[in-house]
Amino acid sequence: MKKSDFNYFLPEHLIAQAPLSQRTASRLLMMDRQTGALADKDFIDFIDRVTPQDLLVFNNTKVIAARLFGRKATGGKVEILIERVLTNNQALAHLRASKSPKAGARITLDKDYACEVIGREGDLFHLSFLGDTSIWTLLDDIGHIPLPPYIDRADDINDLTRYQTVFAQHVGAVAAPTAGLHFDEALLAQLTEKGVNRAFVTLHVGSGTFQPVRTENLAEHLMHKEYFSVSQDTVDAVNATRARGGRVIAIGTTAVRALESASQSGVLQAGEGDTTLFIVPGYEFKSVDALLTNFHLPESTLLMLVSAFSSHASIMKAYQWAIEKQYRFFSYGDAMTIGL
Repeated sequence: MKKSDFNYFLPEHLIAQAPLSQRTASRLLMMDRQTGALADKDFIDFIDRVTPQDLLVFNNTKVIAARLFGRKATGGKVEILIERVLTNNQALAHLRASKSPKAGARITLDKDYACEVIGREGDLFHLSFLGDTSIWTLLDDIGHIPLPPYIDRADDINDLTRYQTVFAQHVGAVAAPTAGLHFDEALLAQLTEKGVNRAFVTLHVGSGTFQPVRTENLAEHLMHKEYFSVSQDTVDAVNATRARGGRVIAIGTTAVRALESASQSGVLQAGEGDTTLFIVPGYEFKSVDALLTNFHLPESTLLMLVSAFSSHASIMKAYQWAIEKQYRFFSYGDAMTIGL
């Protein structure tokens, strides 16, 4: 298939610019994985579609306040987006400036913090943060929540909690696992009371999740790299679910990527590392039976992944349905299920 096969027109007003007042207040489009049949529901109806036989797999990554603003010695403005923390004072980052700073350049940040450009690794800049303060402390002090590029506003205090799942635990993501944003503590308690099982994986979502596919031929696309971890406890929970005839339900495409990355031997195995798994139609899923996900950007790798989980025709039809029904799209938008 080609990149252009995954294009669609989205009216700008359907891009959600802010979260709803309640996490569970979103709408939910339910799609049959085999037939493509669609049904409009409310997100709270999700609880009626799962049973104690099933296993919900959540991504417990935690978004860091990864966006920084500074100035070069010349006075030129610089925007920094931390992509990966390497040590207590070094990181790889995207830089936006009128002219890219060279190795040795110093960037002054808010509150007299500063960093120096060591060099480059591909599209990323290798930065060293100066002084005795750790990167984590610096980010907590002056960092901004890295809202996606399609949200046309500055981050505010509400984003500190709402662009973060209530079960976030392991710091490292620069984008939220957005399907998980729909769950609040009350809904999780209801799922526990119903006897629905849950497990966790970690996949630190990188900014590459928003990068466009630059080649028309999908086979030529170089997938971005993201860290993932799948524990033995989660492997055991998945195996127990399969043994009792239940469904493994991935909460978000990032949970899918973690589970499937750990299943490349043919069976799910505990492990961690970097994944560049690119899931496109024709892929054979090994560890996931159903999916909860948000709506994704045109021509994006995530739209290709959900198309692989059902079919290209069914997903494109579902997206047109969602547009006609005025669903809210992307990170702070509504959700859909496939296979529930």
